[in-house]
Amino acid sequence: MSRTYLDYLNEKAMPHMWCPGCGNGNILKALLAAFAALDLDPRKTVVVTGIGCWGKADDYVTTNAVHGTHGRALALATGIKAYRPDLTVVALMGDGDCATIGGNHFIHAARRNVGITAVVANNHNYGMTGGQFSATTPAGSRTSTSPYGHAEEAFDLCELARAAGANYVARTTVCHYRQMEKLITEALAGEGFSLVEVMTPCPTYFGRLNRRGGPPEMWRSLKEEPGLRTGCLVKASRPSFEARYAEIQKAARALTGEERDPDAR
Repeated sequence: MSRTYLDYLNEKAMPHMWCPGCGNGNILKALLAAFAALDLDPRKTVVVTGIGCWGKADDYVTTNAVHGTHGRALALATGIKAYRPDLTVVALMGDGDCATIGGNHFIHAARRNVGITAVVANNHNYGMTGGQFSATTPAGSRTSTSPYGHAEEAFDLCELARAAGANYVARTTVCHYRQMEKLITEALAGEGFSLVEVMTPCPTYFGRLNRRGGPPEMWRSLKEEPGLRTGCLVKASRPSFEARYAEIQKAARALTGEERDPDAR
């Protein structure tokens, strides 16, 4: 019998903790629906999270889960995938967790082309810790740590991932559910490092401080945002880190005369 998203949802943990108007619930539904579309075995699927609003998502899944420290989700996910390449490894991060405190890990995970799918909820600020600016906060925006306007330019996460060498790069919004589910499914099905950046509102901090209105106004504005490129932006076929590493292991065993993998189960 085929699985549905409910097979991956920890219903005992409901209701979730996210604020009214936050899009994280939509992202979670799309992620779990993508798991179901690919019929992933929950026992062979690992969800890795860091700290932040979206980092709480591991509470609501029935797969294996690792909740790490701030900015280190991709470091943990890399170690898991390197040791167990047979597992499906997903890293769930916000823009602060991924691109700000964890920016170096993000660049190198893409450069290595590790077989991880990174689903990044980008709400332009650190939502859980008080609305501070992050590496994706647009210049001029008001946050709790830039009350008179933000002086820095923002990272384009998709362009950064592309330049670093990711095999799959996509962007969508929580207002485009079907596209979001499709892109996450494609990312999970591919080889190498995949990024799906999901733009989502934060009415509690970013919207309030920038006078964007309430949740309906923020969702409508996001859906109609001019110039926002969405969809699959990069689809390449470079060998993954684990594929290249397997070849190195094979060559090393041949040189040492070892016929079997010492870690084989």
